[in-house]
Amino acid sequence: MIKIKELSKRYPAHRKGDEGLLALEYIDIEVNAGEIYGIIGHSGAGKSTLLRTMNLLERPTSGEVIIDDVDLTKLSKQELQQQRSKIGMIFQHFNLLSSATVYDNIAFPLRLHKQLSKADIAAKVDELISLVGLEDHRDKYPSQLSGGQKQRVGIARALANDPKVLLCDEATSALDPQTTQSILELLLQINKDLGITIVLITHEMHVVQSICDRVAVIHGGRIVEEGSVVEVFLKPKHPVTKEFIMEERHQEDIQPWAAFKSQGGKGGAVVKIDYLGEVTYEPVLNQVLNAAGVSFAILQGTISKMKDVPYGQLVVRLDGERQAVDTAIAHLKDKGLEVEVLA
Repeated sequence: MIKIKELSKRYPAHRKGDEGLLALEYIDIEVNAGEIYGIIGHSGAGKSTLLRTMNLLERPTSGEVIIDDVDLTKLSKQELQQQRSKIGMIFQHFNLLSSATVYDNIAFPLRLHKQLSKADIAAKVDELISLVGLEDHRDKYPSQLSGGQKQRVGIARALANDPKVLLCDEATSALDPQTTQSILELLLQINKDLGITIVLITHEMHVVQSICDRVAVIHGGRIVEEGSVVEVFLKPKHPVTKEFIMEERHQEDIQPWAAFKSQGGKGGAVVKIDYLGEVTYEPVLNQVLNAAGVSFAILQGTISKMKDVPYGQLVVRLDGERQAVDTAIAHLKDKGLEVEVLA
């Protein structure tokens, strides 16, 4: 659906002789049709620039932007305008017309791009207003709406031309946590019901964790890590990715757990155990360790979901003889759990 190939973006220099700011460098990304793809990075990492190259609001210095088998970089101005009608975009600060009602904000792109009758436009706008849950607000102006309601208008407007792709530029960062969750649930529902491919950028790991299928981590204008959300979240490789995850968990890095190691047995250990899928909710730990004659204490733990996938991550102290502890660890692995000895 979306292929970004060897894409770079360098902004013009302000002074003669300067090279200019290199915002993106040799980006390669492929987004599958119908998935929700997240791009996470700190401020200044290049994520907004990358998103805006996907509809050529920012024209790359080099590389290709291919959407639905069409390379946007090779199109004429008129051809590009036609292709952009298939790409919806929602913004951090909503970008609504302040002098227009909810109805007119949503109708605007329909009047601009399609030769539709007033009746057809009214039917489409009413459908979108219902989709985003704003039936009681159709005649209100943006100044009369909450932040979450404004973003719902922005989403409805972005869907007006039945796009195949929806680009989300920090769509929830201006919202409170409860409103953020409701907007994420709306985006997830739109993805499921309409099959629209969604690309979103964010600096918040919980946004990626809540609705994305895959994620790319951008740092210094480069993609430093990419993979399924489950894989990246549970097994981060790059220091920036690990930093995002630690911020999300509100915890310090896993540091010397040797201080917690059992003093009572000769073979005690501290282990990190990763659960994935329905096994997360099963009493596997208790069953296996009791059968092996090993007692345990949970030092740290998380049980949650990534999109629709349950997962768990526990740091556990195992108390017992070395052979019994080794046997227990082997049996946990046999049950499909990932076990890493920390100390």
